[in-house]
Amino acid sequence: MKYKQAIVLDTDINMSKGKMVAQACHASVNAYKKADKESRENWEKEGQKKIALSNSEEKLEDIFNRAKRNKIPATLVKDAGHTEVKPGTKTAVGIGPAKEDEIDDITGHLELIK
Repeated sequence: MKYKQAIVLDTDINMSKGKMVAQACHASVNAYKKADKESRENWEKEGQKKIALSNSEEKLEDIFNRAKRNKIPATLVKDAGHTEVKPGTKTAVGIGPAKEDEIDDITGHLELIK
């Protein structure tokens, strides 16, 4: 079974590349903490596959809620507003690590960040 983690970023927000990376890191670490031990271990053994996907803010919460309904570990990142965006701005969603096909069911329609 293949495992991966998906990071979905709101690329419509005016964030610098550094800010996007920081938000992606928050999403990755926080979603990882919510995964069960077996999923974390399998993902680590397989090389910790991650994908970074693009989406707009109004859909981040929908993607997060779909993951939660499907019992996939997920986190919705809301920025503190200390630097580039307003407090509470939804910037990213982290999903997994979880089985690759389960994540693809939720994020398969999204584009990779280029």
